[in-house]
Amino acid sequence: MIAKLKAAAAAITMALAVPAGVSAKEQINIGICVSWPGYAMHEIAREKGLADDYDINMVIFDDPLGGHAALAAGQIDIYECTGDYTPLAIERGSGVVSVAFANPSYGVDHIILAPDIDPSNMKGKRIGAPQAYIGQLLMGVWLDSKGVSLDDVEWVNLLADEAVGPMLSGDLAAAYLYEPWITKVMENLPGSSSAVHTADPDMLKTGIFMDVVYMNGDFLSNRRQAALDMMKARFDALGWWNENTAEGNEILSKFLKWPLADVESVIGTNGKFLDGGIYMYDFNESAQVCGVLEGEPPFEIGNGSMEQVVSNINEWWVRLGLMKEVHDSSAGVDCSLMAELVKGGYTQSLKAND
Repeated sequence: MIAKLKAAAAAITMALAVPAGVSAKEQINIGICVSWPGYAMHEIAREKGLADDYDINMVIFDDPLGGHAALAAGQIDIYECTGDYTPLAIERGSGVVSVAFANPSYGVDHIILAPDIDPSNMKGKRIGAPQAYIGQLLMGVWLDSKGVSLDDVEWVNLLADEAVGPMLSGDLAAAYLYEPWITKVMENLPGSSSAVHTADPDMLKTGIFMDVVYMNGDFLSNRRQAALDMMKARFDALGWWNENTAEGNEILSKFLKWPLADVESVIGTNGKFLDGGIYMYDFNESAQVCGVLEGEPPFEIGNGSMEQVVSNINEWWVRLGLMKEVHDSSAGVDCSLMAELVKGGYTQSLKAND
């Protein structure tokens, strides 16, 4: 972990270096926890000049915990990642808060079963899921829904790419996977099947499988105008992407160093969602989940449900042995920026393009 943090710090130092002679604008340091299209709307804002009063510096961590450490330390101001870390930030008193829900997984995350495996014969079997991340939550929620005790299986801490080999060799009965690993397993393991995915209505309405926008607490309090402008810039960029999806996806492809087809396989081409990918909340939908705007957000998650979602995740971490107690979820949520934008008349309701 120390080595990872040193590497992350070095990456930040390189990314934030300002060439001599360049006029200094207020610098905003934004991290994304892994290379992922849904996290990179601020890159579109930077590229298209949607926040020209600021120098936006983007850092890709590909190390979620290292990025959270950097956010807590104030090395970065804003961080986009999965929402499952919020209860841990509360427990550790880092001052980091979730300021907006960005997008739910819309079928990109799956639990894949080995041939001839179903809930009735999983007791004592080995299952693969990454500890403390969305995969462990999805596996736990699915097992519980099928009446399989969480203690009746042997948990193996594996990322999706690490689980492919053990699945193909028959060492795992089930694993958390996403593309391209789902296809690799199912094409090479006849009889394997998808047990559940995150576009299942019962999974969507939990709100658990959500990507969020985090902010450092000092940045939020002491650089309030910048925080407000960056929130607006993110949703302005989302609106620009909705209207210019092909060009926006090319910007994301260049920034992430992904093939364009891979970007499209996650975020889609209609400017809103992709079945089997992700669903991008517009500002109004995110504000409704925060409870600062009237109306019902999609997928039956409920208006003002953000804090309850954090509590639900916390309860699951207790059940899975990662945490010992449930904390006050309000300590990890701050919807005041969203409320301020709503009060100022900001609105955004985006539809998928034909």
